[in-house]
Amino acid sequence: MRRRIVTLTRNQDFKRLYRKKGEVGPVLVSYAAKNRLGFHRIGVTTSKKIGKAHDRNRARRVIREAFRLLAPSLTEKAGYDFVFVARVRTTSCSMQEVYRLMKKQLAPYLKQHDETDA
Repeated sequence: MRRRIVTLTRNQDFKRLYRKKGEVGPVLVSYAAKNRLGFHRIGVTTSKKIGKAHDRNRARRVIREAFRLLAPSLTEKAGYDFVFVARVRTTSCSMQEVYRLMKKQLAPYLKQHDETDA
């Protein structure tokens, strides 16, 4: 069964995550916090600094797709809220670049494979 990605819509949820320490990168800023819902939610923010509407839409689309590919490897122990803030370089990056950076930023929330090898 395919899990649907639930989006954050309420302003207070975004504000709660912005108060947390974010992972800052050249392409993407990521915020994460536990929620009490038992499933993951995602929010994407793009400001007018990014560019015109089609640039902002592309940035959101690329970020959502990268998260969709990463979602199956997220831990299922608890639900988390994630907010991603696009930066100017997001519009010129490929989805694979955003995926690699997102994977690095969300490493603490990914399932741990082969913990016995350490």
